[in-house]
Amino acid sequence: MADFADTRVSLAGQGTIEAVAVTTAVSGACLASIGGIQVTVRTVTGLSFSVGDKLLIARRGSTYWALAAYSAAPALPPTPPAAGDPPVTSLGDSSPPPKPTTTTGSLVCTPTATSTWRDGSWRTDTGSSTSADTFQGKYGGSSLGRNSGFAFYGSKPRSLSGATVTKATVRLRRLTSGDYGKRSPTLRLVSQSTRPGGFPTLNESTAGPALGVQGHVSPSEVTFTLPTSWGQAIVDGSRGGLCITVSSDDPYIRLAGRSSWSAAWTLTLYWRRSS
Repeated sequence: MADFADTRVSLAGQGTIEAVAVTTAVSGACLASIGGIQVTVRTVTGLSFSVGDKLLIARRGSTYWALAAYSAAPALPPTPPAAGDPPVTSLGDSSPPPKPTTTTGSLVCTPTATSTWRDGSWRTDTGSSTSADTFQGKYGGSSLGRNSGFAFYGSKPRSLSGATVTKATVRLRRLTSGDYGKRSPTLRLVSQSTRPGGFPTLNESTAGPALGVQGHVSPSEVTFTLPTSWGQAIVDGSRGGLCITVSSDDPYIRLAGRSSWSAAWTLTLYWRRSS
């Protein structure tokens, strides 16, 4: 074997160095490669290693000793865990959860019925009891009772169940009846989604838009924005319709029903949904 002292490579002052075993130890020595040069290296008693293992070398005078050995990196990937072994936990950062997908849209709901209640029954003198105009209050000097006008929306709004309502609007048009000045109806939410036999259940209230009579005072027609919570209640099914009514006789107002105007009481629900 070649003697490392015969080479022209100087390792003085390097302390311990690293070599690769070219042979196993025989009679306390082996052949190792340092920087591409094969040299003879003495091995300490009991040191065991294989060809290709890395050796930790120290110099004493002109003799080089292998003090320790450690295996080379495996050429093949480690064997996957057997069935039933606990899963390996990654120590790296986990991937962030995917962002939710948000869908938005609008749903147009025409009323299934527009009707007016007066004196204990649904009026039929102004047309079909399910598409008639809607009245509020009492005509001055009339011996008849007060009017309450209703619009019912059936089951269509509940097709958005689970969605969040972001806006709700309704189309209203005032027709001739009473005076021509601008008057504001009082809007109420109704529990029923279809017209019942008796007087519907009234709930929340809000002031409606100031409208003049069509052809006389403007505006007579409007797309009115309802409280967003009203639209949500109709979608969730706890409410089903709208109403105009007052506890006194005035203001007496007539708003178009389905038979007078195709867009009458059309409810539009704007919504979003995340998944």
